[in-house]
Amino acid sequence: MKYSRYQMYNGHPFKLGLFGANCSSGRAINKLPERWLADWDSCEKMAKMADDAGIDFILPIGRWKGYGGETDFQGTTFETISWATGLLAHTKRLTIFGTIHAPLFNPMVVAKQMVTADHVGRGRFGLNIVVGWNEPEFQMSGIQQKEHGNRYEFAEDWINAIKLMWNEKEPFDFDTDYFHLKNVVAKPKLYSDPSPLIINAGQSEIGRSFALRHCHAFFTNFRETDVKKSAEFVSKFKTAASRINREVNVYTQGHVVCRKTRKEAHEYFHHLTTEGVDYEAIHEVLRLKGVNPENTPNYDQFVLNFPPKNIGYPIIGSPDHVAKKFKKMHNAGLSGIAFSLVHYVNELPLIASEVMPRLEKLGLRVS
Repeated sequence: MKYSRYQMYNGHPFKLGLFGANCSSGRAINKLPERWLADWDSCEKMAKMADDAGIDFILPIGRWKGYGGETDFQGTTFETISWATGLLAHTKRLTIFGTIHAPLFNPMVVAKQMVTADHVGRGRFGLNIVVGWNEPEFQMSGIQQKEHGNRYEFAEDWINAIKLMWNEKEPFDFDTDYFHLKNVVAKPKLYSDPSPLIINAGQSEIGRSFALRHCHAFFTNFRETDVKKSAEFVSKFKTAASRINREVNVYTQGHVVCRKTRKEAHEYFHHLTTEGVDYEAIHEVLRLKGVNPENTPNYDQFVLNFPPKNIGYPIIGSPDHVAKKFKKMHNAGLSGIAFSLVHYVNELPLIASEVMPRLEKLGLRVS
C-alpha cells in the first residue's frame, strides 16, 4: 500500500505538527537543564512517538549557524533533507518536511535529494521553501543574498525547474535569468504524485503571492486578541487561492507548555521565559533583526519581553486549556498548527494521552 503524501489532508479537521526539533533548544531560547539537545537518538525517538500518537507532520527549521550566547542557541542542527530522510525511514504515517533555503541549493541536486527522501518515506516527504534572511548564514556559504523582491523571482525559477525535474519524462532545457540548464534528465520521479506537499511562510505581499501559486499550505501568525482579524485573513487568503483554481490551507505556529494543571503550566512558562532565558543569545537574535539600544526605546524592557514572542503563539495550560486553544484556532479557519516544546520526548506523552482525546471530543480529530 502506498501512503498518500497528502497525509495532512486526512480526516482530522485540525492538524498537529512538531516544529523546530532539528535544532538545539528547539525554538525556546533557554538554558534550562532539560532543554532539547537535538541529538539523533532523541530525534528518532520523538518521531516514533509522534507517529504512534497520531501527530500529522514534523517541520524542521533551516538553520546553519547558531546565535551564540551561553548555549549557542540553535547552534547544533541537522540538515533538514537528510534529517527528514532518516526519520521517514523510522516512521509509517506522518509527513516530514525538509526546510530548504532555495539560494543555497542547486535545483538539480536538491530535486534528486527530495525524490530520494520521498521514496524512503513512500510519498510522505514535504517541502518548506525559504528564500532566506539570516545574513551570517549566507556569508558563511559565500552566497550573496538578493534583494527581497528578487528573492522570490529566484525562488519562482528554482521551484519551476525542480517541478520539471520531478515530472518531465524527456530531456529538457531550462533557460531563465537565474538558471541556464541544458539537456536535463532526472530519474526516478517522485514516489506517487507530481509534487510533494509544499509550504511557505513569507509574510510580505510578494511572499503570499508566491504561496498562492506554488504551495499547498501557508503559515501565518494567530492573534487570539483578535480572532476575527485572523479569521478574515484566512478567508481572504483561501478566496484568493480559489480565484486561481487552487486550494491552499492556512496554518499557524506556536509553543505548547502542557501540564496536568493550569497553575503548573503557567509557573513553568514563567520560569522558561525569565530565569531560564539565555539573554546573550537574545541580543544576537535582535541584532540580526536590526533591533538595538540606539533604535529601540526601552531596549532593556524589550529584551525582557522578547522570549514569549520569539516562540510564536504560546499555548499554556492543562490538557483542557490546550485543547480549547486549538479549538479557537480552528474556529478562526486555521487548518492546523506546528508547535514546539521545551523537550519533545518528555512532553509528548501528556499531549498524546490527554490532549488528543479531548480534541476528538471537540471534533478536531477523528479516531
